[in-house]
Amino acid sequence: MAVQENVSGFFIPSVTLIGIGASKEIPSRIRSLGGKKPLLVTDKGITSVGITQQIVDLLKEQDMDCVVYDETVPNPTDHNVEEGLKVYRDADCDSIITLGGGSSHDCGKGIGLVASNGGCIHDYEGIDKASKPMPPYVAVNTTAGTGSEMTRFAVITDTSRKVKMAIADWRVTPGIALDDPLLMVGMPPSLTAATGMDALTHAVEAYVSTAATPLTDACAEKAIKLIASSLRRAVANGQDIQAREDMCYAQYLAGMAFNNASLGHVHAMAHQLGGFYNLPHGECNAILLPYVEKFNLIANLDRFAEMAEWMGENTHGMSARKAAELCLEAIKTLSRDVNIPTSITELGKRYGKDVRSEDIPTMAENAQKDVCVLTNPRKLTLNDVQNIYAEAL
Repeated sequence: MAVQENVSGFFIPSVTLIGIGASKEIPSRIRSLGGKKPLLVTDKGITSVGITQQIVDLLKEQDMDCVVYDETVPNPTDHNVEEGLKVYRDADCDSIITLGGGSSHDCGKGIGLVASNGGCIHDYEGIDKASKPMPPYVAVNTTAGTGSEMTRFAVITDTSRKVKMAIADWRVTPGIALDDPLLMVGMPPSLTAATGMDALTHAVEAYVSTAATPLTDACAEKAIKLIASSLRRAVANGQDIQAREDMCYAQYLAGMAFNNASLGHVHAMAHQLGGFYNLPHGECNAILLPYVEKFNLIANLDRFAEMAEWMGENTHGMSARKAAELCLEAIKTLSRDVNIPTSITELGKRYGKDVRSEDIPTMAENAQKDVCVLTNPRKLTLNDVQNIYAEAL
C-alpha cells in the first residue's frame, strides 16, 4: 500500500533561558556563539527607561564592546533595516543582540538576514529565501507576547507599498533566546495587555491551524491556560513577578506553537492594519480574533470547545456548538477585562488614526496574499475577508 509522505518540522532556538536574572547571561552567551562586537538593536522606549544602558553595562563588565541602534519603530520598516545594517557594517560588528519586543527582534532579524545574505530585505519576503545563516544572534525579550525571540518569523513594513512583509525562514531563528521577567515589571498595563492578547492569538490560531501537530497542540494548550490565569493579574499589578514569569512561559509556548503550526487569517488581516495605519499589532489581533474565529468555528467545533475549558469556562453538559461559542465569549471577556478597544475604529481613535472603510478592499486583497492564510482552518474568500473587516470596524 502506498503511504503519502507527511513530514512535520519543529523549529526552536538551540538554547533558551527563562527566569529571574536570565539577562545576566547575555555577555557569556553571545561570546559562546562567537560574537565579539555585537550590534544591540532596540528602541527609544527601552533606552528611555534605562534597560539599554543596563545591558551595555553588562557587556562592558565582561570587556565586550557593543554598538547601539535604538531607532526601531513599532511595526519596523524597511528603512529601519537599512539604517541598522549601515550601523552594523560601519562599526564592523560581527553579531547581533536584540532587546525589546517583536519590533526590535524583527528589525534585528532583518538586519542579520541582509548582513549575511546581501541584497535588500524585500528579497526575503516569503518562505526560506535565505541561503546563509544569520550572524551570531541572541534575542533578549522585554515583553510577554510576540514570541519573536524564539521564532523563524520576521515582519517588516514595506513603506512604499504600505504592506507588512511576512518573512518565514528557519535561518532567522535566534541562536539563544532569553526571557527575564525582571525586564518586564516596568511594562505599562496597556502594553502588557496588548502583548498578552497577541500571545493568546498565537496559541489559538496555532491550535486550529491545518498544520497543527501533537507537539504544537501541547504548547498551545499550556499557553492558553497560563494566559487565562495570569494575564489579568499581570495587567492589574505589573510588580506581580509570578504573573510576569507565567506570562514569559505562556508567550514562549505560544511562540513554539505558531512557529511550527503557523497562524491564520487573524494575523493576515492584522498585518494590513499595521501596514496601512501603523496600529499596534497585539491590539489589532485582539480585536480581530473573535470575529475571524467565529467564521472558523464550523471548521473544528471540538477544538474551540476544548479552548473554552482551558480559558476557565464550564462547558459541562453543553453541545460542542455551544461550548465552542463560549470560547469566543471568553476571548471577548478577557479583552474587555484588560481594556482592549472593542473595534478597529476605537483603536484608531486611541492612536489618532483615521481608519477608513474605503481601504477595506485593498487591505482584504493584501491579506489574501499573506503567508498566514495558508494554514487557516476555513478557506475565506475575498468577500469573506471584507465582511469581517467591516464587522470589526
